[in-house]
Amino acid sequence: MTQELEPRESMEFDVVIVGGGPAGLAAAIRLKQLDADLNVVVLEKGPEIGAHILSGAVMDPIAINRLFPDWREEDDHPFKVPVKSDKFYLFGPAGKIPLPTWAMPPLMNNHGNYIVSLGNVCRWMAEKAEALGVEVFPGFAAAELVLNDDGAVIGVATGDMGIQSDGTPGPNHERGVELHGKYVLIGEGARGSLAKQLIAKFNLDKDASPQKYGIGFKELWEIDPEKHDEGSVMHTLGWPLKSSQDGGSFIYHIENNQVYVGYVVALGYKNPYLNPFATFQKFKTHTSVAPLLEGGKRISYGARAITQGGWQSVPRLSFPGGALLGCSAGFVNVPRIKGSHNAMLSGMLAAEHVADALKAGRANDELDTYENAWRESDIGKDLKPVRNVKPLVTKLGAVLGTVVSGVEMWINSIAWNWSPLGTMKHKKADYEATEPAAQHAPVEYPKPDGVLTFDRSSSVFLSNTNHEENQPKHLRVADMQLQKSSAWGTYAGPSRLYCPVGVYEWVNKDGDAATPGSDDAQFVINAQNCIHCKTCDIKDPNQNITWVPPQGGEGPVYPNM
Repeated sequence: MTQELEPRESMEFDVVIVGGGPAGLAAAIRLKQLDADLNVVVLEKGPEIGAHILSGAVMDPIAINRLFPDWREEDDHPFKVPVKSDKFYLFGPAGKIPLPTWAMPPLMNNHGNYIVSLGNVCRWMAEKAEALGVEVFPGFAAAELVLNDDGAVIGVATGDMGIQSDGTPGPNHERGVELHGKYVLIGEGARGSLAKQLIAKFNLDKDASPQKYGIGFKELWEIDPEKHDEGSVMHTLGWPLKSSQDGGSFIYHIENNQVYVGYVVALGYKNPYLNPFATFQKFKTHTSVAPLLEGGKRISYGARAITQGGWQSVPRLSFPGGALLGCSAGFVNVPRIKGSHNAMLSGMLAAEHVADALKAGRANDELDTYENAWRESDIGKDLKPVRNVKPLVTKLGAVLGTVVSGVEMWINSIAWNWSPLGTMKHKKADYEATEPAAQHAPVEYPKPDGVLTFDRSSSVFLSNTNHEENQPKHLRVADMQLQKSSAWGTYAGPSRLYCPVGVYEWVNKDGDAATPGSDDAQFVINAQNCIHCKTCDIKDPNQNITWVPPQGGEGPVYPNM
C-alpha cells in the first residue's frame, strides 16, 4: 500500500525561475534591474550554480554588454581570454585541409568574442543576482508543475528528498516545497523535463519542425606551456566521422596552459552501432591533435545534449502562466557554435515582458508579447540567416553540407535573409533517424590507452558525479518488454553506445556484455553514473526512456567547465 504523504508547504513569489543557467540568471537579474521590489527566485538542481553547466564555450558578449555595461571595469569577471586567432580544418585520416575563414560569412567571425568557462560565468552572474536581492536556491530540482483549476501554470514543486528505491519515504524523508509565482520561467537547458511536459501539454511545437540535437563532449587538459597559445580557437569537420555524417570538434586555448578539447556528434545518425564517446576519443589520436596533448594531463570530463534545430524548431515560447527560455526553447546558432548569448538575451527579453505584465496587474496568463517579439529581436536576427544550415548538413553530410550552406549563408547576408531555398524543414526527430542494426555493420574503435584516450569509467570519475543509490531510478523505462524486443532485438541496444558514461548495459546471465541478437540479454541501468546529458531521452528509438530529475543536488560537479 502506498503511504500517503503530507501536503507540501508553499512559498509565494512574483516570478519563479527554473534553471540557474545563463538564461534563468539573466532573466532574474533583468527583472530586479527593472523593479527592485519584485520577489524573484531561481531554482537550480545542481549542488551549486555552475555545477551542471557544460559548454564549449566561445561567447559573443552582446548580452553581457547589455546586462552589465560596465563589466570590463571589474577585476573579477570571467571574460579573461579574448579570441585572437580562428582556424577551421577539414580532417582526413592522415592529414587536414585548411578552410579559409576569410571566405566565410561575417557572422562566423569570432573577433571580439571570449573563450570562457560557462560554469564560471554562471557563478559570477549568480553573485550579481544575489547582490540585487534574487533568492538563488541551488540543490533544489523542480520536479513537478503546479497548475490552477484553469490549467495555467502557477508554480513548480521541488522533488521529495529521502525517497527509497521502492518508492516509500525513508528515515530522512523531507517533503518537497511548492513555489508559486505570478509567472514561471523555464530555463532548464536542452531537453529539460518540465519544458518537455509543457511543450506536450500545450502543444507548443505544433507549428515547428522537430527539434534536433547533438551530444557534445568536452575535456579540460593542462598541456606543455610551449604548445599553449592563449586565445587560439580551432574547429574541424570530418574524420573520424564519415563525410556523410554530421559532427565536428573544437579546441580552445584558455589561460594557465589549459585547453578545452571537445567533439559534437549530431544525434540524427542512422547507424545504431555508432559510439559518439569512442568517436571523440579517436579524434584525439589525429596527427594534428595528439602532439598538442602529448605530455599533458586530462583534468575534467563532461558531456551534454545541445539543441541544433534552430529557427524552424523553436516551439511557441509562451504558455498560460509563463514562458520558455534559452536552450529549453532551442536558441543555439549551430554554424556559429554558440548559444549562451541567445540564452541570456531570451532571459532578458522575457523579463522585460514579465515586468510589463506585472506592472499592469496581470498574473498567470500568457505572455503573448514575448512570443511575438523574439523573432524580431537580436535572437531572431542571429538565427534566421543560418536557418538552412542544419537541414542542408543533415541532407548532404557535414562536408558537402557545410560548403553548400556557406554559399546559402552568404546569399542570406547580402539579400536581407532571403534564400532561394526558403526555410527548409527538419523532416525527422533524431530517434526516428535510427535504422535497424541489420542495415549496418558494427563500428570498430581502438582500445583506450589511458594516456591520450580513455574509457567511460575513468571519465565519469572526472565528472565528479554522485547519486544516492537507494532512491527510485530517475531514468524510467516505460515498457521493459519493448526495450528487449525492439531496442535490443531490432537496434542492437544503441543506449549501451550513445550514453557518454555507460549508464546502460545489456548483459548475459553471467553479467558479461551480451552479444547483439542473444536471447538471454538483460537490460541494466547504472543510474548513479548519469551526468544528466539527456541523450537517452532524445535518441532511444522507441522514446521508451524518460529522464526525470533525481534528488536535488545530485549529478556531476563540473569545475572550470
